[in-house]
Amino acid sequence: MLTRIDHIGIACFDLDKTVEFYRATYGFEVTHSEVNEEQGVREAMLKINDTSDGGASYLQLLEPTRDDSAVGKWLAKNGEGVHHIAFGTADVDGDAAAIKDKGVRVLYEEPRIGSMGSRITFLHPKDCHGVLTELVTSAPSDSLEH
Repeated sequence: MLTRIDHIGIACFDLDKTVEFYRATYGFEVTHSEVNEEQGVREAMLKINDTSDGGASYLQLLEPTRDDSAVGKWLAKNGEGVHHIAFGTADVDGDAAAIKDKGVRVLYEEPRIGSMGSRITFLHPKDCHGVLTELVTSAPSDSLEH
């Protein structure tokens, strides 16, 4: 089932300033950045370490590109900070279905495309003790650099 913490999503008002903080304070470097128009965010992935299942663990820094995006609304309500936790899985479809069978609401009927070409879905925070939880199946390593 779930094999690792894939990433911790951190919402921020200024992506460049937040990246610089993590670079200067902890020495973390950006390994991937992109704009996800569908989700309305500009993001940077900072690799923390490799994992035993061939994946990696990251910090995902998220700056909204529009106020009506999920991250934009969240920032307006909560301010900067931890937005979600994401668990890695080899089978986002199967694991989402198994978790749904246990009574947890899955937010996407079908997984969507996430960072670095991954496949993702989210679990409702009210069913996960207040934590927005993401399930992630990484893109094949030959399709994108991780």
